[in-house]
Amino acid sequence: MAFNHPWVLWLLPLSLLPILLERSHARTYSWVAMLPSDPLSNLIGLLLKILASVSLLAIVLGLAGPHSLEHKIERLGTGAQIALVLDRSASMEDPFSGAPTQAQIGETKSVAASRLMTAFVNSRQNDMIGVITFSNSAMYVLPLYESRKAALAAIQATAGNSLFQTNIGAGLTSAIGLFERMPDNGSRAIILLSDGAGRVSAPVQQKVLDWLHRYNITLYWIVLRQAGGISIFDPKYDDLSDANMGDTQLPSEVELYHYFKTLRSPFQAYEAEDPKSLATAISDINQKEKKPIKYLEKIPGRDFTHWCYALAALMLTILLGVKYLEIKTWKTGI
Repeated sequence: MAFNHPWVLWLLPLSLLPILLERSHARTYSWVAMLPSDPLSNLIGLLLKILASVSLLAIVLGLAGPHSLEHKIERLGTGAQIALVLDRSASMEDPFSGAPTQAQIGETKSVAASRLMTAFVNSRQNDMIGVITFSNSAMYVLPLYESRKAALAAIQATAGNSLFQTNIGAGLTSAIGLFERMPDNGSRAIILLSDGAGRVSAPVQQKVLDWLHRYNITLYWIVLRQAGGISIFDPKYDDLSDANMGDTQLPSEVELYHYFKTLRSPFQAYEAEDPKSLATAISDINQKEKKPIKYLEKIPGRDFTHWCYALAALMLTILLGVKYLEIKTWKTGI
């Protein structure tokens, strides 16, 4: 048990005042020694004092904000630890062609990605999901967490306004950092979703290569390709290198793809030209990343404030009811 405002507990001794103080009736009459003893009245008077003390006690506890502590329960299931790395560059606001239904015509890339990643998360029950977005730099959104509700809220937030640049390197390194202090449950993956690629410096490339291997992470890259645009799988780029290209550089997407193929950890790339092909890529990842995992589910603490106030309200209602009957009996002479 813990309290949001533990200093309020210093007021708890006030709850003893109704018991310690005399009832007003004891001072109304000058001398009642000749009256017979009335144990029932004395008992009722004591009970009323206890009710008043309990009401004060409940009010003070309610003001202190009592709640139970968070605890963890070990769960077994089928799933993975997945970090979603989502592009927030300005080009993600371009329309995504080939929407399958009339209602989705003109849907932007970011909205389509958010919609399909939401469906992906909803289809999986036991994953731990984290979310990183990137544009000029990486933006930390959600750590690896078992709550689907939190993951869905984070994904839906990525469909908002976008920025300008595409700093994939920062997004990847930030995503790998999510796994740094997490126990390895056997299935780890990063899903990188972007519509292009900026240049990644050699130090960052080496860092990503080492860290992916160290933390046993599979990388999936989904490229949202413009219709008629460059394909990272185009065979004409296979035999090209910086040595024989002269002053001409490979397109950034192709260069990044060739770099990813040198990773010592598992890697798979996909191209999506429309929402249907994007859904196919996500479905393929969904089938691959289903392995038995053991994870700790966080159970949040319960708030008992409303129970304290309800108890205080009940005690005060009883006291007011008794007071009303007392006044009514006095007036009627009963």
